[in-house]
Amino acid sequence: MTLIPLDIPAGVYRNGTDLQSQGRWRDANLVRWIDGTMRPLGGWRERSSNAAAAKIRGMLSWSDNSNNRWIAGGTYNKLYIWNETGVRSDITPAGLTAGIEDAVAFTGYGGSFYGSYGYGIARPDTVRIQPATSWSLDTWGENLVGCTEDDGKIYEWALATGTPAAVVANAPVDNRSLVVTAERFLFALGAGGNPRLVQWSDREDNTTWTPAATNEAGDLELETSGQVMKGVRVRGQTLILTSTDAHAANYIGPPYVYGIERVGSSCGLVAKEAVAVVDAGAFWMGAHAFYAYTGGAVQEIQSDVSDYVFNDMNRAQISKAFAVTNSNFGEIFWFYPSGSATENDRYAAYNYIENTWYTGDLARTAGVDRGAFRQPLWASADDFKIYEHEIGYNYGNLTPFAESGPIMLGSGNTVASVVEMIPDEKTQGDVSVTFKTRFYPNGTERDYGPFEMSLPTSMRFTGRQVRLRIDGETLGDWRVGINRLDVVAGGRR
Repeated sequence: MTLIPLDIPAGVYRNGTDLQSQGRWRDANLVRWIDGTMRPLGGWRERSSNAAAAKIRGMLSWSDNSNNRWIAGGTYNKLYIWNETGVRSDITPAGLTAGIEDAVAFTGYGGSFYGSYGYGIARPDTVRIQPATSWSLDTWGENLVGCTEDDGKIYEWALATGTPAAVVANAPVDNRSLVVTAERFLFALGAGGNPRLVQWSDREDNTTWTPAATNEAGDLELETSGQVMKGVRVRGQTLILTSTDAHAANYIGPPYVYGIERVGSSCGLVAKEAVAVVDAGAFWMGAHAFYAYTGGAVQEIQSDVSDYVFNDMNRAQISKAFAVTNSNFGEIFWFYPSGSATENDRYAAYNYIENTWYTGDLARTAGVDRGAFRQPLWASADDFKIYEHEIGYNYGNLTPFAESGPIMLGSGNTVASVVEMIPDEKTQGDVSVTFKTRFYPNGTERDYGPFEMSLPTSMRFTGRQVRLRIDGETLGDWRVGINRLDVVAGGRR
């Protein structure tokens, strides 16, 4: 008999065929890998029972100058804040132009003449998709500022729960987004209806927008074929992402105030909220790849799950995708709608410290990292509530699991028989294991298990290749390392 270690590398590999994921984890939900050990994600609980009236798209949390903590969240037609005790207030600006909850695309049935295209053949890319409404939110000092593309005005809220947010005086209208720079300028992105114009207020004064010798207000038009999507603060710069490329704005002082240079081409942002910033830089989801800017030039991130993500997403609703950091574990999560879904139902996560990827199913529409609050806060697509994450191990009706690609038991035509497994886990019995065997890559698959872990775990099955599935059985911080199979060499088949 021979002991075969199931030393499967950390993270999920979901590119290519099933056989190409040989010896890797191929599918997972609600699990992560730290130092090569599999463990469950933390669970969640309600932050407040005071839900929004619709799906939240765009969130921010911050502390004011009196150390009061706030959460802001916007829907397609409302703007809300929650105080630190969970009490919700409606601060929707008077006269806000409502947006749309779902993206609208005229590419389906009725989008052209009957019989224009063959059944199952995609129509040409000739129709514009109107994106779902999301809020661009930031802080101006201790105050909240925000805007939506559908309304276009820039609003400010000055911490009075009984007073709605109000239009920033003299600010441009018909804006697509906003960002406050580290130098304390308010950038209006896509200002005045020009999708390439970046206009900024005077320093420390968001009501002065007309350039003069006595102020630092100004504007620049990006040299791009795309449209401005989002601005974020990175170390020493303001990164401006368009639908096609990336630009870095650098403060150079009067008379020009800002200089803007392109730092990446063919790396456009797929959705306005699909970018996250950590100390290492900015990371975002493009139309067909993931990208990072850590200074210098934009780089494409080599992803082990890109086939799975980009070949099965609902591109008509991709404007709902968003990114959120989970800095306690060095992770960035992207939530997006899968191929048949109209709402975010999946995530792809990147551990930028360990350079690993994992995937899963979870319906979230917006989120913020820990900071003002102790835990990450993510908004649910199901009940429009905000949940604290990484707290406890309650997952509702979901169960953490991971399933491997094929693992070869023999060599060549050799068939092997497994008689027992020696598990490697933190606490015996926290997980169960199922084995799925085949004699050929596309042959019939047979299931054995689930087996409750014991030391050793008796089992009997035969095959040329096997897939391993780990399921969490207890609501706790279980860990799985390198299990070993006791294998008896067999004959040929």
